[in-house]
Amino acid sequence: MSQTAHRFPNRRRFLLGIGLLSQIAAAPKPVVITVLGDSITAGLGLPAREAMPAQLQSALGRRGISAVVRPAGVSGDTSGGGLARLGFSVSKDTQLCVVALGGNDLLQGVDPAQTKANLRGVLQKLKARNVRAVLVGVAAPARIGASYARDFNAIYPSLAKEFGVPLYANILAGVVGNPALMQRDGIHPNAQGAKKIGEALAAVVAKAVS
Repeated sequence: MSQTAHRFPNRRRFLLGIGLLSQIAAAPKPVVITVLGDSITAGLGLPAREAMPAQLQSALGRRGISAVVRPAGVSGDTSGGGLARLGFSVSKDTQLCVVALGGNDLLQGVDPAQTKANLRGVLQKLKARNVRAVLVGVAAPARIGASYARDFNAIYPSLAKEFGVPLYANILAGVVGNPALMQRDGIHPNAQGAKKIGEALAAVVAKAVS
């Protein structure tokens, strides 16, 4: 067999390799998203694949957004705890941080002014690191006290306006109070509830990363 006959298969393989490399180079890198939160973010009572961060990643994928969503939730964590651990919980390659804190502040009756100061600190640190943010709120029911509920519920829209970040007003919107979407404790979403939250939150996150 001649040398020319040997060259053509090699050339075809070479060109094929170049084509594959070009496709790989052209493929966008997944956006890295960290969800800083408490037990809902940690997926209390759920396997990781069914928890809210994984559901958010799947929902973004269905919207055509390639993302790696990292859970950084600690059960029982308050806004103060989130602020204290932000430096190591939000990795350096994070491009967007979903800040989902405040639920335990509400349960513990933390002064809304303190919660606001803590969340402001979180957003300030993210801004200093050039990490975009999405703020996720918690709705305080009026039965805990009208004045407290009013002050607490004002925290999230106020900070979202101050820092110019997108707001998802209530993490449990459309989920809390529905036994089909909540675990038996009535506080944490089940897999279907986490999926509903992930899908709703994806609409806000998708705009923030576009």
